Order: sequence, then structure tokens, then C-alpha cells
Amino acid sequence: MPTIKEQKEINRFKAKLLEQQEILQSCQKKHKIRSCMMCKEIIGCQTRKSYVNSVYQSMNKGQTGGFEF
Repeated sequence: MPTIKEQKEINRFKAKLLEQQEILQSCQKKHKIRSCMMCKEIIGCQTRKSYVNSVYQSMNKGQTGGFEF
């Protein structure tokens, strides 16, 4: 069972992931696409990069190393 401090950390990463997911989906709607793979701006896209980073952070809860895609 996670401690209260650990639970707060988990909630912080989950909240950030949900926020970034909403931003990404808004961008996709704006460009009228259902996937970033269909976007001509995918290479170097800061919105996508922020989302991917938040996914990574939520999966490893801020720890470095030990996670492979």
C-alpha cells in the first residue's frame, strides 16, 4: 500500500497526464485528425512531445532509468 506521500506523487503525475491528454486531443480536433500520425507537423511538435513526456513520467512516477519503450 502506497504511503500518503507516494499517493500524492502518483496523483500529481496522473493529473499532469490527463492535462496533457486534453491538450493533445484539443490539438487533434483543431487539425481535424484522430491521430498525430496523420499530422504533417508531427516531427518537432511540442504538444506531442509534452504528452509523450507526461506518459513516460506517469509510468515511472518521476524515477529515472529502468524503463524501456
